[in-house]
Amino acid sequence: MQLFLEGLLLGLTLTILLGPIFVALTQSSIEGGARAGLAVGSGVWFSDLTIIALCYFFIQRLSRIVEDSSFIYWMGLLGGIVLITFGIGTFLKKSSFDSELPRKKLSTKNYLSLFTKGFLVNTVNPFTFAFWIGVVSTYVLGRGISSQDATIFFGAILLVIISTDILKVVTAKLIRTRLKARHIDNFSKIAGVVLVVFGIVLLYKVAA
Repeated sequence: MQLFLEGLLLGLTLTILLGPIFVALTQSSIEGGARAGLAVGSGVWFSDLTIIALCYFFIQRLSRIVEDSSFIYWMGLLGGIVLITFGIGTFLKKSSFDSELPRKKLSTKNYLSLFTKGFLVNTVNPFTFAFWIGVVSTYVLGRGISSQDATIFFGAILLVIISTDILKVVTAKLIRTRLKARHIDNFSKIAGVVLVVFGIVLLYKVAA
Protein backbone atom coordinates (compact mmCIF):
# COMPACT_ATOMS: atom_id res chain seq x y z
CA MET A 1 0.00 0.00 0.00
CA GLN A 2 2.88 2.36 0.80
CA LEU A 3 4.40 1.88 -2.65
CA PHE A 4 1.00 2.44 -4.27
CA LEU A 5 0.57 5.74 -2.37
CA GLU A 6 4.12 6.79 -3.25
CA GLY A 7 3.36 6.05 -6.89
CA LEU A 8 0.20 8.15 -6.72
CA LEU A 9 2.06 11.10 -5.20
CA LEU A 10 4.86 10.87 -7.75
CA GLY A 11 2.31 10.65 -10.55
CA LEU A 12 0.49 13.73 -9.24
CA THR A 13 3.78 15.62 -9.06
CA LEU A 14 4.52 14.70 -12.66
CA THR A 15 1.10 15.75 -13.96
CA ILE A 16 1.35 19.21 -12.36
CA LEU A 17 4.22 20.08 -14.69
CA LEU A 18 2.96 21.93 -17.78
CA GLY A 19 5.11 20.95 -20.73
CA PRO A 20 4.82 20.17 -24.45
CA ILE A 21 2.79 17.04 -23.71
CA PHE A 22 0.09 19.10 -21.99
CA VAL A 23 0.01 21.51 -24.94
CA ALA A 24 -0.17 18.73 -27.54
CA LEU A 25 -2.88 16.92 -25.58
CA THR A 26 -5.19 19.88 -25.03
CA GLN A 27 -4.64 21.36 -28.49
CA SER A 28 -5.53 18.06 -30.18
CA SER A 29 -8.58 17.63 -27.93
CA ILE A 30 -9.94 21.12 -28.60
CA GLU A 31 -9.34 20.92 -32.32
CA GLY A 32 -10.24 17.28 -32.98
CA GLY A 33 -12.39 16.25 -30.03
CA ALA A 34 -11.95 13.76 -27.19
CA ARG A 35 -10.90 10.86 -29.41
CA ALA A 36 -8.16 12.92 -30.97
CA GLY A 37 -6.90 13.88 -27.53
CA LEU A 38 -7.01 10.28 -26.35
CA ALA A 39 -5.06 9.21 -29.43
CA VAL A 40 -2.27 11.63 -28.50
CA GLY A 41 -2.51 10.51 -24.87
CA SER A 42 -2.25 6.86 -25.90
CA GLY A 43 0.99 7.64 -27.70
CA VAL A 44 2.36 9.33 -24.58
CA TRP A 45 1.28 6.45 -22.31
CA PHE A 46 2.77 3.83 -24.62
CA SER A 47 5.99 5.83 -24.72
CA ASP A 48 6.14 5.99 -20.91
CA LEU A 49 5.40 2.27 -20.58
CA THR A 50 8.10 1.41 -23.13
CA ILE A 51 10.69 3.62 -21.43
CA ILE A 52 9.82 2.21 -17.98
CA ALA A 53 10.33 -1.34 -19.28
CA LEU A 54 13.63 -0.43 -20.93
CA CYS A 55 14.87 1.34 -17.81
CA TYR A 56 13.86 -1.51 -15.53
CA PHE A 57 15.44 -4.30 -17.55
CA PHE A 58 18.43 -2.43 -18.98
CA ILE A 59 19.07 0.16 -16.25
CA GLN A 60 22.86 -0.18 -16.14
CA ARG A 61 23.33 0.01 -19.89
CA LEU A 62 20.80 2.82 -20.31
CA SER A 63 22.32 4.78 -17.43
CA ARG A 64 25.68 4.82 -19.18
CA ILE A 65 24.04 5.87 -22.45
CA VAL A 66 21.83 8.59 -20.97
CA GLU A 67 24.68 10.01 -18.89
CA ASP A 68 26.81 10.29 -22.01
CA SER A 69 26.90 13.90 -23.24
CA SER A 70 26.45 12.84 -26.87
CA PHE A 71 23.12 11.12 -26.06
CA ILE A 72 21.76 14.24 -24.35
CA TYR A 73 22.99 16.38 -27.22
CA TRP A 74 21.55 14.32 -30.09
CA MET A 75 18.30 13.46 -28.33
CA GLY A 76 17.89 17.08 -27.31
CA LEU A 77 18.61 18.19 -30.86
CA LEU A 78 16.09 15.70 -32.26
CA GLY A 79 13.54 16.57 -29.60
CA GLY A 80 13.90 20.30 -30.25
CA ILE A 81 13.48 19.81 -33.99
CA VAL A 82 10.40 17.61 -33.51
CA LEU A 83 8.75 20.13 -31.16
CA ILE A 84 9.53 23.05 -33.46
CA THR A 85 8.21 21.11 -36.46
CA PHE A 86 4.96 20.22 -34.67
CA GLY A 87 4.70 23.82 -33.44
CA ILE A 88 5.09 25.35 -36.89
CA GLY A 89 2.62 22.85 -38.36
CA THR A 90 0.12 23.63 -35.60
CA PHE A 91 0.57 27.39 -36.06
CA LEU A 92 0.07 27.27 -39.84
CA LYS A 93 -2.79 24.78 -39.85
CA LYS A 94 -6.15 26.36 -40.67
CA SER A 95 -9.04 25.04 -38.63
CA SER A 96 -12.15 23.76 -40.37
CA PHE A 97 -14.10 23.80 -37.11
CA ASP A 98 -17.75 24.79 -37.23
CA SER A 99 -19.84 24.31 -34.10
CA GLU A 100 -23.02 24.12 -36.17
CA LEU A 101 -21.80 21.20 -38.26
CA PRO A 102 -21.21 17.63 -37.04
CA ARG A 103 -17.57 17.00 -36.23
CA LYS A 104 -15.60 15.47 -39.04
CA LYS A 105 -14.82 11.82 -38.38
CA LEU A 106 -11.13 11.00 -38.13
CA SER A 107 -9.74 8.12 -40.15
CA THR A 108 -7.42 5.39 -38.90
CA LYS A 109 -4.56 7.29 -40.53
CA ASN A 110 -5.48 10.42 -38.56
CA TYR A 111 -5.54 8.53 -35.28
CA LEU A 112 -2.21 6.86 -36.09
CA SER A 113 -0.71 10.27 -36.83
CA LEU A 114 -1.98 11.64 -33.50
CA PHE A 115 -0.70 8.57 -31.65
CA THR A 116 2.71 9.05 -33.28
CA LYS A 117 2.68 12.72 -32.32
CA GLY A 118 2.14 11.87 -28.64
CA PHE A 119 4.73 9.09 -28.76
CA LEU A 120 7.40 11.28 -30.36
CA VAL A 121 6.82 14.36 -28.21
CA ASN A 122 7.37 12.22 -25.12
CA THR A 123 10.09 9.88 -26.38
CA VAL A 124 12.50 12.30 -28.04
CA ASN A 125 12.75 14.36 -24.86
CA PRO A 126 16.01 13.26 -23.15
CA PHE A 127 14.63 14.40 -19.80
CA THR A 128 11.91 11.73 -20.05
CA PHE A 129 14.61 9.05 -19.99
CA ALA A 130 16.46 10.85 -17.20
CA PHE A 131 13.28 11.04 -15.11
CA TRP A 132 12.36 7.37 -15.45
CA ILE A 133 15.94 6.19 -14.92
CA GLY A 134 15.98 8.26 -11.72
CA VAL A 135 12.70 6.70 -10.58
CA VAL A 136 13.81 3.14 -11.40
CA SER A 137 17.25 3.49 -9.81
CA THR A 138 16.10 5.39 -6.70
CA TYR A 139 12.65 4.05 -5.89
CA VAL A 140 12.88 0.51 -7.24
CA LEU A 141 16.40 -0.90 -7.59
CA GLY A 142 17.89 1.30 -4.87
CA ARG A 143 15.37 -0.04 -2.35
CA GLY A 144 15.55 -3.60 -3.64
CA ILE A 145 11.79 -4.02 -4.08
CA SER A 146 10.42 -7.04 -5.89
CA SER A 147 9.10 -7.14 -9.45
CA GLN A 148 5.54 -7.46 -8.11
CA ASP A 149 5.90 -4.40 -5.91
CA ALA A 150 7.56 -2.51 -8.77
CA THR A 151 4.54 -3.30 -10.95
CA ILE A 152 2.23 -1.84 -8.27
CA PHE A 153 4.42 1.26 -7.95
CA PHE A 154 4.63 1.96 -11.68
CA GLY A 155 0.98 1.04 -12.11
CA ALA A 156 0.03 3.73 -9.58
CA ILE A 157 2.13 6.35 -11.40
CA LEU A 158 0.64 5.46 -14.79
CA LEU A 159 -2.87 5.35 -13.28
CA VAL A 160 -2.52 8.97 -12.17
CA ILE A 161 -0.98 10.05 -15.47
CA ILE A 162 -3.68 8.38 -17.56
CA SER A 163 -6.52 9.58 -15.29
CA THR A 164 -5.37 13.20 -15.29
CA ASP A 165 -4.75 13.14 -19.04
CA ILE A 166 -8.29 11.86 -19.60
CA LEU A 167 -9.55 14.64 -17.32
CA LYS A 168 -7.68 17.19 -19.45
CA VAL A 169 -9.23 15.71 -22.60
CA VAL A 170 -12.75 15.81 -21.14
CA THR A 171 -12.23 19.40 -19.96
CA ALA A 172 -10.97 20.40 -23.40
CA LYS A 173 -14.03 18.75 -24.95
CA LEU A 174 -16.38 20.74 -22.72
CA ILE A 175 -14.57 23.95 -23.61
CA ARG A 176 -14.71 23.03 -27.29
CA THR A 177 -18.51 23.15 -27.40
CA ARG A 178 -18.39 26.85 -26.50
CA LEU A 179 -15.78 27.81 -29.06
CA LYS A 180 -16.03 29.21 -32.56
CA ALA A 181 -13.67 28.78 -35.49
CA ARG A 182 -11.68 31.91 -34.68
CA HIS A 183 -11.17 30.70 -31.11
CA ILE A 184 -9.80 27.38 -32.38
CA ASP A 185 -7.48 29.19 -34.78
CA ASN A 186 -6.20 31.48 -32.04
CA PHE A 187 -5.66 28.59 -29.64
CA SER A 188 -3.84 26.60 -32.33
CA LYS A 189 -1.54 29.53 -33.01
CA ILE A 190 -0.80 29.92 -29.30
CA ALA A 191 -0.20 26.19 -28.93
CA GLY A 192 2.08 26.27 -31.98
CA VAL A 193 4.12 29.12 -30.54
CA VAL A 194 4.38 27.37 -27.17
CA LEU A 195 5.62 24.16 -28.79
CA VAL A 196 8.21 26.12 -30.78
CA VAL A 197 9.35 27.83 -27.56
CA PHE A 198 9.68 24.45 -25.80
CA GLY A 199 11.70 23.21 -28.76
CA ILE A 200 14.01 26.23 -28.70
CA VAL A 201 14.50 25.92 -24.92
CA LEU A 202 15.38 22.23 -25.35
CA LEU A 203 17.90 23.07 -28.08
CA TYR A 204 19.38 25.78 -25.88
CA LYS A 205 19.73 23.43 -22.90
CA VAL A 206 21.60 20.77 -24.86
CA ALA A 207 23.77 23.31 -26.64
CA ALA A 208 24.71 25.28 -23.52
